[in-house]
Formats: sequence, structure tokens, C-alpha cells
Amino acid sequence: MTRVVVTKEMLAQLHNLTEPLELYDEQGHILARVEPVLDPALWGPLEPQVSVEELGRRANSTERRYTTAEVLEHLRSLG
Repeated sequence: MTRVVVTKEMLAQLHNLTEPLELYDEQGHILARVEPVLDPALWGPLEPQVSVEELGRRANSTERRYTTAEVLEHLRSLG
């Protein structure tokens, strides 16, 4: 595989490779599709955004709960 070193200027043109992109020639023909390699370490630890106390409160709640089927049926009724 050929390697290309991307300069800071080129990286800026490629939107810092933060999302997939397509490269085209001047005639509008697609040359390549690029999928950036993301470093999971940049995202930090994956932890729930809900506290343990809140999870406990929800588990012990007597509030009405809805199944996935009920939610989907409600969403269909909106359209």
C-alpha cells in the first residue's frame, strides 16, 4: 500500500479527517472514499451519563413504562 504524508495544510483541507469524505478530480469524478481511523482513547472512558442513584430510582419507580412496540406504534400514529 502506498503511504502519503498529510501536511497540516492538507489536513485542514480534509476537515481534519474527523468524518468520512470523498475525493474528486476537477471533472467531478470520484477518486477515493476515505474513512478516518479514530482513536478510541480520544473519546475517554465510556460511562453512563446517569448516576447510580438515578438508575436505582428508575428501577424502583412505579411510573408507567412503554414497550418498544408501543413506542413505535405511537411514532407511527404521529406521521
